[in-house]
Amino acid sequence: MQKVIIFLVLLLPLTASAQFKISGKIIDSADKKTVPGATVFLSNASVGTASAVDGTFTLENVRGGQYELVVSMIGYKSYHVTVLVNDNIHLPDIIISANAIGLKQVTIHPDPEWERNYEFFRRKFLGVSIYAEQCKIINPEVIDIQYDKVAKSLTAHSLDYIVIENKALGYRIKYRLDEFTNDQRQDFQYYAGEAFFEKMKGKRSEERKWEKTRFKVYKGSSMHFLRTVIADSLAWQGFTVQRLILKPNPDYKGGAQPRFFETLVSNPTLQADSFMKHTDHPGLYALVYHDCLHVTYSWGGNFENELNHAPTNIIFNKPYAFFDHNGIFIDPSSITFDGEWGSSGVAEMLPVDYEPPQKK
Repeated sequence: MQKVIIFLVLLLPLTASAQFKISGKIIDSADKKTVPGATVFLSNASVGTASAVDGTFTLENVRGGQYELVVSMIGYKSYHVTVLVNDNIHLPDIIISANAIGLKQVTIHPDPEWERNYEFFRRKFLGVSIYAEQCKIINPEVIDIQYDKVAKSLTAHSLDYIVIENKALGYRIKYRLDEFTNDQRQDFQYYAGEAFFEKMKGKRSEERKWEKTRFKVYKGSSMHFLRTVIADSLAWQGFTVQRLILKPNPDYKGGAQPRFFETLVSNPTLQADSFMKHTDHPGLYALVYHDCLHVTYSWGGNFENELNHAPTNIIFNKPYAFFDHNGIFIDPSSITFDGEWGSSGVAEMLPVDYEPPQKK
């Protein structure tokens, strides 16, 4: 077993208002010439551009945090690199290679079960909230879906970017789905991929409504929680965190039986420094706790149709759950959300560089 030793030190967090630039140049690996017109974006964020005639690019107004920078170009293999942004960054030349395999021709075969499987996938992927009703997948034909009747497990991935119009939040999302698994027997769902968010254009009244709805979704979310943990302002922001002890049920055989026996320790409530540590990388933090965290949120806002925030249990799958200044877990598999956050779908997804409106 490989052991990783992590040194935890006290560092000052990045200022939330800091904005940085990422620049670089894209080169063809074969002829060493520059590549114009390549799409460059930060995965799961709203920052993107295209390379200029000389192959150079600049991403501006980048919020501090850790990102995956993606370079995409027709006829070339996608390029990915992880960047930790806490200052302006000029990247070494990015070398991209031609894709030896031509663009895959997507052929739709008649499948009497595909529509049923797709509808199940759509509900689980987008979610079942009031916002999901206003989301539409424009090109479902790029989604490859498989259902195992014996295992009662549905898996999926996309052959190209899934285009999603979210008319509730005002985003057009391009999402390359690498992995999707819904296991009905284990009551488990996991999906991962990369996305690029573009703000939709609308009337000023529509844009104000979108801004308001985005803020509603943000309040009480896992992103809001993690940013609040960094700022050490849990109570002021409306979060309560308690210790939750889970013990496996030895008689669990599925069905209505509980998988775990739960013991909630309601007093004392936990403060951020009891489960959050700073690391030796600026802008990178870790959740560390010997049991589970039970998170509730209460806020006295007056928004209409305010979502009812049910509690969420944070279950640790690994000793450390690292997250960045944006409030995003670096490795989503390091934790499991049981409750409110676990049931949220792409319809409630915000770009990782989302900034809530400033109070005037």
